[in-house]
Amino acid sequence: MKHEDLFKQFEGIIPPKSLQEVRDLVPASATKTQVTTILNNVKNAYSNASVHAGECVGLVSAESIGEPGTQMTLNTFHFAGVAEMNVTTGLPRIIEIFDARKTIKTPMMEIYLKAPHNSIENIKTLAARIKETLLGEFVSEFSLDIFEQRLALTINQDLIQDHNLEMKDLGKILRTKVKTCTITIEDNVLLFSPKSKTDDIKSLYAIKEKVRVVKVAGIKGVKQVLPVKRGEEYIILTSGVNLKSVLEMPEVDGTRTNSNDMYEIEAVYGIEAVRQLIIDEVYKVIEAQGLNIDVRHVMLVADIMCANGHLKGITRYGVVKEKASVLARASFETPITHLVNAALESETDNLTSVVENVMINQPVPLGTGLPGLITKMK
Repeated sequence: MKHEDLFKQFEGIIPPKSLQEVRDLVPASATKTQVTTILNNVKNAYSNASVHAGECVGLVSAESIGEPGTQMTLNTFHFAGVAEMNVTTGLPRIIEIFDARKTIKTPMMEIYLKAPHNSIENIKTLAARIKETLLGEFVSEFSLDIFEQRLALTINQDLIQDHNLEMKDLGKILRTKVKTCTITIEDNVLLFSPKSKTDDIKSLYAIKEKVRVVKVAGIKGVKQVLPVKRGEEYIILTSGVNLKSVLEMPEVDGTRTNSNDMYEIEAVYGIEAVRQLIIDEVYKVIEAQGLNIDVRHVMLVADIMCANGHLKGITRYGVVKEKASVLARASFETPITHLVNAALESETDNLTSVVENVMINQPVPLGTGLPGLITKMK
């Protein structure tokens, strides 16, 4: 690379990504003086964009997200024609993300496929393979024989052929799940006879309810699938998440497949991916609502949530619990608990932040309150 020594001088002064962009965009014919001028301009632009010491970035971010957030609508977006497929958007989704909720209302995945599986001919069969299929969906008739004490399930042959299954496959799956019964197959009927004969008809009902929800095909947790067109290719949207199992499929493109469940992403891809997911998901909601919030405010929140290597919500159990200041923790929720615990552990509060200084009526160490002035007396 021409002028590489120049780029070396600016390492550590200009962020690596910006430096790489300059490297890629500078034409080969550029002279040393021109490259130096470009790099100095980039350096000046970067230093002008950085925040001044004492700028209260947290408060500015909180207000910048909170104020437009009051204009958000509370809505759920439904996919036409599929009852179970809906997406939580608007304020409820923002709350879900910032609180880092363990169980979200509408967990979803976007499954991207490698060619040639992402064509219209192949997408339907793959979608059917991914969807969790329960035994109850194949049964056309349940019948209880009280005298013989057995349960008979009539299976719809067309449906199991669509899933490339046979009666013996169903028998094999059920034998591992239902240990208390002897299972026999007669043509298209599955017969369950309890091993211990009792007069209790309730046990047969319990077996019926148990076998109805046995998974016979597909991926656990994926309740609904919807093939949709994105640009030139087809992808599969799912209701319900199970990233680990989906990524094990050879047809799936693991580099682009994602989910909107933050804990699932953290377990599979790690904390950096969660940070990116928070930014993307919040921004998706902001754009859908037609609001205008600078992405840097959202990035700050995402950084705070992922700062210690684990996902933490902005709640008293998450980020607030981690605060160093006793008074700041006490000002959020459950003050007595925090103050008593701090007294027992003889904690010290150095009053370095905003809330605790406001509480004891002192200037806050931000903006003009940051420098201390020393005057010489005559």
